Amino acid sequence: MKLDVLNSQGKSTGRSVELPEEIFGAEPNDHVIYLAVKQYLAAQRQGTHKVKTRAEVKGASRKLHKQKGTGGSRKGNIRNPLYKGGGTIFGPKPHSYDIKLNRKVKDLAKISALSYKAKEKAIVVLEDLKLAAPKTKEFVGILSNLNIGEKKVMYVQPEPNRELEMSMRNVPTVQGVMLSDINTYDIMNADVLVLTESAAKIFSDNEA
Repeated sequence: MKLDVLNSQGKSTGRSVELPEEIFGAEPNDHVIYLAVKQYLAAQRQGTHKVKTRAEVKGASRKLHKQKGTGGSRKGNIRNPLYKGGGTIFGPKPHSYDIKLNRKVKDLAKISALSYKAKEKAIVVLEDLKLAAPKTKEFVGILSNLNIGEKKVMYVQPEPNRELEMSMRNVPTVQGVMLSDINTYDIMNADVLVLTESAAKIFSDNEA
């Protein structure tokens, strides 16, 4: 899959990058994408939910009245779950929501997500940007030149770039990530995948 490298004006630089068909032309597997997204969302849950049982709420432990002879029902102590202020029955307890996935399944999910973006023609290769200083307005202008200013963008670069990161962090529709940190959820959640020229060449070099 060959893509032209665009400059900050949205015009072709005359260069192109060959993205490997093994990744961007693979047959997507919807089920592994579902599993990877499910794992990601589950990992975002803190799992700190907790309620108090009858052993933990305030209240005396004495029996409210004698067992027999009152004409009423039998009663234990005031912490009984049936009473107001009593403990909770079968309430949630702190636990982890983590789901284990094999590395091969995760890799296949990422490949499937990237393949979907390629089929949708939602991948843009942009020449490496070098901003003299953090400028959000300038970065937004570049996105407008690429005709993706109104879309959810995942901007992928191979290594940290402080000026770029500070320029994009106040743009709510843009997520900047390192190439090594991309995951299936972020890929599927974005409308457009913007690869820097350096990041795109890493895909090609790894397949060479």
